[in-house]
Amino acid sequence: MSYIPTLSEAEEILCRYNEDPFHIRHAMTVSAVMAYFAREFDPEREEFWTVVGMLHDLDFERWPEEHCKKEQQLMTELDLDPALIRACVSHGWGITVDVKPELMMEKILYATDELTGLIGAAARMRPSRSVADMELKSLKKKYKTPAFAAGCSREVIGQGAELLGWELDELLSRTLDAMKSLPPELRDF
Repeated sequence: MSYIPTLSEAEEILCRYNEDPFHIRHAMTVSAVMAYFAREFDPEREEFWTVVGMLHDLDFERWPEEHCKKEQQLMTELDLDPALIRACVSHGWGITVDVKPELMMEKILYATDELTGLIGAAARMRPSRSVADMELKSLKKKYKTPAFAAGCSREVIGQGAELLGWELDELLSRTLDAMKSLPPELRDF
């Protein structure tokens, strides 16, 4: 019988396959950003959104070349709920898998995963080392510099905004606001 783990169970599952503090922090950040958006778009399912955020990169540390494919296998072996598996796997759409994000939650995960990394990299460059005082103008300048955080795909971020029907500035602004709302241990670098 498939199941949806609690957030604490999801964190335990994540840590079975991930040891690098960077990957664990990224999962926690994406999970918290997903909770922020769930409160607006699907408040009854906030925990589900947070679990998706926590587990979305389950396989990335050990199997980066099989990202999202190996994740699907691991989650199936763990007997996790098919909707959870689909949601997590869909953030690899067009890169490693053909599972297109369709639900609002899947689209937000797809759009914000890379963007949270870019925002984190921009925060590390600030004197405060925090997103708390970052402005959209500063983020846009970093976004438009291809060499900055080059591993964060602008193409995926742009496609994510398009999937959501949002202008790029709206996605940047809303994700920045989400990250500003996080506790200091996730907001400050």
